[in-house]
Amino acid sequence: MGKLALVKKIVVAAILVAMLAACASPAAPPAGAAHPRIVSLIPSLTEDLCAIGAARQLAGVSQFSSDIPCAKGLPEVNDASSVDAEKIVALHPDLVVGIPSQARAVSALKRAGITVSLLPDDSYLDLFGDISKLGVLSGHRAQAAALIANLQAQTKKLQASEHFLRRPSVFVVIQTTPIWTVGPNSYISALISLAGGRNAVTALPQAYSQYSGEALLRLQPDALLASRDAQLQANLDREPWRSLQAVAAKHVLIAPDPDVFYRPGPHYNQALLWLIERLRPIAR
Repeated sequence: MGKLALVKKIVVAAILVAMLAACASPAAPPAGAAHPRIVSLIPSLTEDLCAIGAARQLAGVSQFSSDIPCAKGLPEVNDASSVDAEKIVALHPDLVVGIPSQARAVSALKRAGITVSLLPDDSYLDLFGDISKLGVLSGHRAQAAALIANLQAQTKKLQASEHFLRRPSVFVVIQTTPIWTVGPNSYISALISLAGGRNAVTALPQAYSQYSGEALLRLQPDALLASRDAQLQANLDREPWRSLQAVAAKHVLIAPDPDVFYRPGPHYNQALLWLIERLRPIAR
């Protein structure tokens, strides 16, 4: 299975299990461990930990972290649907970090006495909250605060470059058959807003949700945003896509690296710059 397919698989899996999982608050750092040994079950959290100087504390990572330089060579302990509890226990971590949708998958780790912290990562604000919490948990509080300040300063600088005449509406295509998109509270929706656009979908309470073709036709967004893995380009000659004004105007934005959009991590400004550059001509 290719990289893009793997990225899509973990996103879709998170969508399905998030409806059932219970949220959990981050635990305090394990007693006596100023710089705990950590297993990260989510690539975005792995990137956060590396960005705040905690790379050497990583003992294990997700299967989907192979493209993260600081994670290369580390044991892979989980995929989109399961966690290898026995393998994690053998790594002797002080702390395991993941997201709320993995609550059931990590129950065996909790029973084994391992500290587990599940951090929400659906929204833009969660991005900074996770960096801050990981700073506390890993013993890198100052580095985390500095990273947040730097990221937010970069974002303000990018926003100052917009100068859009209007805010074009964007429909995000996570999947084409059936259609899945993002709600206004999602991380991707926030990126669109920061880039000078607006999410065409305004009434979805979930971060990710299935969407009808009929409702999409009524929306008639100014642009479509998708990754190559969504296979949107292969379906543009079919309904409802071929009847969209955005398709006729060739306002179909295909993200070159889905990880940047799907992962609410320290590289989000790359996605923001990419969006600004492509929404600018649409916003004239």
